[in-house]
Amino acid sequence: MKAFIVFFILFNIITFVVFGIDKLLARSARRRMSEKALICMAIAGGSVGAVFAQKLFRHKTQKFRYLFWGILVVQFIIFEIIWNSTAIMNQIF
Repeated sequence: MKAFIVFFILFNIITFVVFGIDKLLARSARRRMSEKALICMAIAGGSVGAVFAQKLFRHKTQKFRYLFWGILVVQFIIFEIIWNSTAIMNQIF
């Protein structure tokens, strides 16, 4: 479980940084990250970083107003299920 938490934190930091870089590229009218790549990063576990980056950088706020929040909620529910099932398994064994 510790490895999962480390992965989660690192991946969210990476996602946050990638969103920030994409915003810098947008401001300088240079080639940007694809929206599909940004969404995939959020789905793969970087939803917290995506939501914070969206708010801080005001990035992708109109087009994906609720998408990243929805991904975050779904991931939180999945995390809760895994966390609770692990606690139950530890009590049994």
